[in-house]
Amino acid sequence: MCGRFNLRTPASQLAAFFDIVFDPPLQTSLAPRFNIAPSQPVLVVRRAAAAAAADRTEGALVHWGLVPSWTKDPSIGNRMINARGETVAEKPSFRSAFRHRRCLVPASGFYEWQKMTGSRKQPWHIHRPDDAPLAFAGIWEHWEAEDGSVLQTCAIITTDANSQMAPIHHRMPVILDPPDFPAWLDPQHDDHDQLQRLLQPCPDETLVADPIDTWVNRPANDGPDCLRPVDESAAGDGVLFE
Repeated sequence: MCGRFNLRTPASQLAAFFDIVFDPPLQTSLAPRFNIAPSQPVLVVRRAAAAAAADRTEGALVHWGLVPSWTKDPSIGNRMINARGETVAEKPSFRSAFRHRRCLVPASGFYEWQKMTGSRKQPWHIHRPDDAPLAFAGIWEHWEAEDGSVLQTCAIITTDANSQMAPIHHRMPVILDPPDFPAWLDPQHDDHDQLQRLLQPCPDETLVADPIDTWVNRPANDGPDCLRPVDESAAGDGVLFE
């Protein structure tokens, strides 16, 4: 799964990586965030939601936790933060978004908790060795209330963990590379088999994992201390990366 991540990459670097131009109001809001949690606003990269600009790629803030357009209760989004790559194309909650509203969710790293002895869990920070941006495969939705108010939401697509991640958790987010962005973002691209082939674990060498302090456990905590290293002796009863 993916239940917490961070986005520390400067807006200018994100714009270059995703080959987009952020609208000025959005760019000024992209301060570093170290502990992004479900139900919070998250940055997505997608084809423009407005029909008149549908050929343009844009950045937007949407809520993390997908709310299907047909539901009466938007609180369902609290349970829809992730979509399994194996079933995203068939599940009623996700299939329309998978066909027509795919997006990328930029991140600098994500967190996972490894079960240790007893009830203790060791948090890990997973990121690229050079801290370059990550692009999670995502889907987004547009929901309207009876009073006309609009809620836009997203979910992150997950897959089986690669062998590097498996000692920590059995699932991981799908991470796409820039050559895959055009096909993934194109709402007219309907080659199901090709899209499904993208929903695979990334190669082992893509990521590194660092054991970190439990300060990150509390979603309200933010700031660089979320990445504070833990003494490896404190995590010694679990599997540590070399």
